[in-house]
Amino acid sequence: MEEEKKKLEELKYQSGFGNHFSSEAIAGALPLDQNSPLICPYCLYAEQISGTSFTSPRKLNQRSWLYRIKPSVTHEPFKPRVPAHKKLVSEFDSSNSRTNPTQLRWRAEDIPESATDFVDGLYTICGAGSSFLRHGFAIHMYVANKGMKDSAFCNADGDFLLVPQVGRLWIDTECGRLLVSPGEIAVIPQGFRFSVDLPDGKSRGYVAEIYGAHFQLPDLGPIGANGLAAPRDFLAPTAWFEDALRPDYTIIQKFGGELFTAKQDFSPFNVVAWHGNYVPYKYDLQKFCPYNTVLLDHADPSINTVLTAPTDKPGVALLDFVIFPPRWLVAEHTFRPPYYHRNCMSEFMGLIYGAYEAKADGFLPGGASLHSCMTPHGPDTTTYEATIARVNAMGPSKLTGTMAFMFESALIPRVCHWALESPFLDHDYYQCWIGLKSHFSRIDLNKTNAEPTEKEPRASV
Repeated sequence: MEEEKKKLEELKYQSGFGNHFSSEAIAGALPLDQNSPLICPYCLYAEQISGTSFTSPRKLNQRSWLYRIKPSVTHEPFKPRVPAHKKLVSEFDSSNSRTNPTQLRWRAEDIPESATDFVDGLYTICGAGSSFLRHGFAIHMYVANKGMKDSAFCNADGDFLLVPQVGRLWIDTECGRLLVSPGEIAVIPQGFRFSVDLPDGKSRGYVAEIYGAHFQLPDLGPIGANGLAAPRDFLAPTAWFEDALRPDYTIIQKFGGELFTAKQDFSPFNVVAWHGNYVPYKYDLQKFCPYNTVLLDHADPSINTVLTAPTDKPGVALLDFVIFPPRWLVAEHTFRPPYYHRNCMSEFMGLIYGAYEAKADGFLPGGASLHSCMTPHGPDTTTYEATIARVNAMGPSKLTGTMAFMFESALIPRVCHWALESPFLDHDYYQCWIGLKSHFSRIDLNKTNAEPTEKEPRASV
């Protein structure tokens, strides 16, 4: 407890999204006037990590300079990890996944009793594309009950967006430390080494991975200059380092969906100072400023986009991260739950806590659902019937105590074999819509139930 308290007291962040940060754990460790001097302050090594090509447009270019005690190249050759991890995919084809247009839903997976860290507890649900071709995405889930010991993970395939649902994640990165609680998210960009500890003993959550792109804030358009996720609420770590011999320390590298390991005798978290705009970060979803309709109809879910990874086609996302947070519902004469829908995009949903407004039963925290391209979906029978029964009592109401989210992609996902064969797959999911009955009437009930109003006088000319 004392050690955790001390770690929390030392934890500090820098505010902003896409900023060019700088941070020193020892004053004067950052070189002045240049990035790579002949001899760096404190005889540190200068090392650059590039998240984009050198010649990417300046507004898109991402890189950071790390000043470290030993360079990351100081390790033995990589070897295939033993035992192999057989449930991670980065190139989706018929050998590891299947297409399935059916609406799919999974119950929350149990956290195992046997010792399982973040890497061993990570498994792919679905995805599309290829990390080799630098275009695509994967959606994973994880269950873990112990921290990573004397090891760090590096994802060479893409960026991770972590969404813990149970248990906090204490994440050591080369830029510093992040403490991420359920209701918060973290993004670990491609190539950064990180290690996950579990201060609460157990953790479960969701992970989105994108290939060949990075997350950015969505354009606000007619909303204006403010709203949704504010740049100031994103937090990047401050420099923190370890300087000690660590015999048999293991680097676990995910490369092409396979895991490789390399040994070294020091901690990779030996960066004394750094500067740049390529950096891990976290965000508290409760700080999101939602927008909603204030008169009629239901807004499209894109209004609640937190982060987006765009494609080359304007307005089309490789992956959007969308949330459904607490908010007021005030639309008049409107079916307020999400509408029935067939979408050219594919939607993977998760629930962090509370209940989701379109599903009265069966969709529980830690669970997930997948509605692929043009597969119909919408409120279940119970939600629909309860909503239309309140037709004459639709005053303002507030959704509270809930946080659902959606990963949405223009690509059509393939679903991994083990996800389709999982004991947590809800084979009766379709039943939630089977009870929807016809309410068709040749009498327009809206006109019948409409309250009489005085005829408005004609305007004089």
